[in-house]
Amino acid sequence: MTHINRLFSELAIGEAASITRVVTPDDLYVFARVSGNLNPANLPASADDSSTAPAAPSMWIGSLFSAVLGNLLPGPGTLYLAQTLRFHARARIGETLTISVRVLELRPPATVVLATTVERAGELIADGIAEVLAPPTRQLVEAEELPGLTVLRHRHVTRLLAACASLPAMPTAVVAPEEETALMGALAGARANLIVPILLGDAAKIRAIAAAHGADLSGIAIEDLPSHDAAAARAVEMVHQGAAAAVMKGHLHTDELLRHVVKSQGGLRIGRRISHVFVMDAPSLPELVLVTDAAINIAPTLEDKVDIVQNAIELGIALGIARPKVGILSAVETVNPKIQSTLDAAALCKMADRGQITGGILDGPLAFDTAVSQKAAQIKKLVSPVTGQADILVVPDLESGNMLAKQLEYLGGAQLAGIVLGARVPTILTSRADSAETRLVSCAVAVLLHYAAHPAVKV
Repeated sequence: MTHINRLFSELAIGEAASITRVVTPDDLYVFARVSGNLNPANLPASADDSSTAPAAPSMWIGSLFSAVLGNLLPGPGTLYLAQTLRFHARARIGETLTISVRVLELRPPATVVLATTVERAGELIADGIAEVLAPPTRQLVEAEELPGLTVLRHRHVTRLLAACASLPAMPTAVVAPEEETALMGALAGARANLIVPILLGDAAKIRAIAAAHGADLSGIAIEDLPSHDAAAARAVEMVHQGAAAAVMKGHLHTDELLRHVVKSQGGLRIGRRISHVFVMDAPSLPELVLVTDAAINIAPTLEDKVDIVQNAIELGIALGIARPKVGILSAVETVNPKIQSTLDAAALCKMADRGQITGGILDGPLAFDTAVSQKAAQIKKLVSPVTGQADILVVPDLESGNMLAKQLEYLGGAQLAGIVLGARVPTILTSRADSAETRLVSCAVAVLLHYAAHPAVKV
């Protein structure tokens, strides 16, 4: 868009200009960060912004006049002299505002007096008088693309937590919560009414950690066990006994836990390949994205990938994605016999066509950019229901998947959750370095997965 200014000699009393603007949650966060105004009345209480409906800050409303004055009337080169403001109502998230200015007076040599108003569907929100200096020379400005802003908030995480609010807390065997974050994550899940934790491990160490951090273990079941191996075995046993509906990894190595989960005799196998999914809420992406497998299957075969994809699709459905779009990743978008992952992608897509994989829409091979960016897909002339909007990213192997997930977390600001699929019950699998928040979100994912599979027990 091109903006052309109006010189003082060209202006006439009664001239007017206006723009419209929708109030968004990000507007409120950015204004709070830039201004330092942390008034909770002007900030969304959660990522479910429409329910909290905070009032937009009054001075943010007032700042909208500058867009009309600086771009339209008088336009580029205009300088503010003064502005009065009176606020009559509050604007809230999701509402469309009309911001208008109208020339009231022209004072030679260059002062312009304008009426300024903000309205919502005809209702006056704010008004005032602006005094500006009209631009002295003609200026034509092309609307340049400003540097992008990404607000680091995790709206999908809050949606997942809210979806669990009406579901019963799930009895969960927590294996070796013998470290602060592992224990606090389990207790956070209990406080959020997501899980009923049963702590398995060194009871003295667990109680000492709780005491050191002021955590209350009242009403929390603890089983004293001599080793991590014994704790993992007990967790699996509790699932078989019906005493636990999920297993949660504490402060132990993944292989120590999964050794008991995947046992052919007495484990939790159900005839499908066990796999892992990272559920990622990346602020730069419009929706949740699931990355699989980045933690269990090192170099999965085509047969393994069939189960990996099916597991992820079923999780996506449990998380509220009606028909997950699955991008099978590789380095290129064409099938190349020298790149095994492209052959696997082509085969998986055809297997989905034949009903061997169900519930999702598959496309591949896709490079990462064409899987998540519609712009990249358009440039490469790729058209499908998946390109640029994949819900699930299936990686070629564990190394590439782990690096992708960690890059999204540490470079992309993503909040993640980790879950093991393909067993009798969800296994909440997080890194020993993961935060208590990551463990909390992982609990929510496990709860949604469990009750998707057992809808009859919901209350």
